[in-house]
Amino acid sequence: MFTRSLTSRTTVALSLGAMLILSGCSSDKGDSTATATATPSTEPTAAASAIDIPDAWSGVIDTTAIPLGDDRTSTSPAVDYLYSCKTDFSGRGPVNGGPWIDYDAGTWDATTKATVEGALSWPQAYYDEQVGHDTRTILTANLPTEQMTGAFPIADTDPVKEFDRNPNEIDEKLVELALTLSPAIASEPSCVAMGAVGVLKNGVYLYNAVDASGGDAVAHETQDRCDGHPDGGDFYHYHDVPSCLRDAAPETGSTLVGYALDGFGIYIERDSNGNLPTNADLDECHGRTSTVLFDGVEQEMYHYSATREFPFTVGCYVGDPAPVPSHEH
Repeated sequence: MFTRSLTSRTTVALSLGAMLILSGCSSDKGDSTATATATPSTEPTAAASAIDIPDAWSGVIDTTAIPLGDDRTSTSPAVDYLYSCKTDFSGRGPVNGGPWIDYDAGTWDATTKATVEGALSWPQAYYDEQVGHDTRTILTANLPTEQMTGAFPIADTDPVKEFDRNPNEIDEKLVELALTLSPAIASEPSCVAMGAVGVLKNGVYLYNAVDASGGDAVAHETQDRCDGHPDGGDFYHYHDVPSCLRDAAPETGSTLVGYALDGFGIYIERDSNGNLPTNADLDECHGRTSTVLFDGVEQEMYHYSATREFPFTVGCYVGDPAPVPSHEH
């Protein structure tokens, strides 16, 4: 087992290619003055062959009218749904629905969604992958290695407090996650628990698509410039592949941006027009089988694919998920 003290400050660059410029926020939300330059990683390049990406996906999502994912948890795998282990949602989500949500139409506008103020960098962030004995051990501080975050708890002076009163802080954490190095498809898909469903290669946990009330977390919860925020345990996290990583990925082709708990890769896949797939292009677990670059080898294998539609990344697990360290919950 690999261990690492939080006092060790080795930052490993996010493997989105050797020369990517990472923006501090999404172009969906306006320009940002904060940028960071990625440095070449010692990991294999993440840019995969686009041989199995169609010239055009089946459709294009209008980011001003993204289908709202409320009431889309299910007790079995289904396209457009999150196969959720939790069926009774008694928690509370954001206080008020923001003006970017059109409840009558059942859509929300990502281009006008409010953003938490602040631009904090995290020099103590790191992301390490250690490979051995059929296991990929991921070590992080659960802080973004390249991107800035907003200021949490949300300040009383921040206009978004009208919609979300997130009182939590962003804390440095010692995360040691052991994933299988050779993921395999299980006999049947399994449900997704609350909390982490994977980890992204900038060192931050990826959570499932719903908030404590069972609603669409990406649409409802007020997040920062990189679409992240902390939970009640002060774990910073995303509920989708965030805008800053999407914007940093190549305009076409396939980019590995993280791993689901079952060991399969999570990819940004853009067609020749630069568009992401829609749910109609993916299976009930929000993935597909095609040729991707995985551990430096082009191979045909299953993988999850990021979309702008709920459930955004992992809808259910096709493989057997590794346990999340008990300190998270």
